[in-house]
Amino acid sequence: MCFGKRNGYRPSGHFHAKIYTGPVSADRESPMARSETSPSRTQGSGQRPNACCFCWCCCCSCSCLTVRNEDENRTRKKSGETKLETISNCEACTKPSVEEMKLWAQSFDKLMKNPAGRNVFREFLRTEYSEENMLFWLACEDLKKELNKSAIEEKARMIYEDYISILSPKEVSLDSRVREVINRRMQEPSPHTFEDAQLQIYTLMHRDSYPRFLNSSIYRSLVQGGSRSSSES
Repeated sequence: MCFGKRNGYRPSGHFHAKIYTGPVSADRESPMARSETSPSRTQGSGQRPNACCFCWCCCCSCSCLTVRNEDENRTRKKSGETKLETISNCEACTKPSVEEMKLWAQSFDKLMKNPAGRNVFREFLRTEYSEENMLFWLACEDLKKELNKSAIEEKARMIYEDYISILSPKEVSLDSRVREVINRRMQEPSPHTFEDAQLQIYTLMHRDSYPRFLNSSIYRSLVQGGSRSSSES
């Protein structure tokens, strides 16, 4: 049984048609999978049959999807990428002043409202292997700005696959109540579909990662370097 169905979420035909319409393209298969493909397999087997399941969230345990999901997740784990690669490695921002950097220590809200602060904090999260929390938060912020209905549905679907699906290598930590809310809202996605989940991840970063960030060498060296530059000037 699909995980999505157990939680009450039934995707529309639009999502199903866009995702499981045939075999995985060659550029999405892992190099190992391509190297092990023999000529006889390529010529004789033809296209992989369509999925037998309506669960579009990549949580399906059907045997016909096991190989495909394992290949995709293996490739994404190696590359460290998500489907939402519209989120760049760094947000565009100006170089922060020493005063700005010191404000980041006053409150987590001030850090998160500053683009340069988010970049530095994201770099710190990467060292703790929890960058997906910031990526998810940024993706939710991007979704809130979207007005086009079809674009909202597409972005919501990708966020679900990248950060909510239990098979995603970048799944964020959410409780069962929030997951149930998301599954209900995904029936008709809106810019606020992941609002509860975004708040929960924001709170997690605030309570868990933020105190360590303030005591990290990344933040301290940045402030000290800025202070030296100012005094020399």
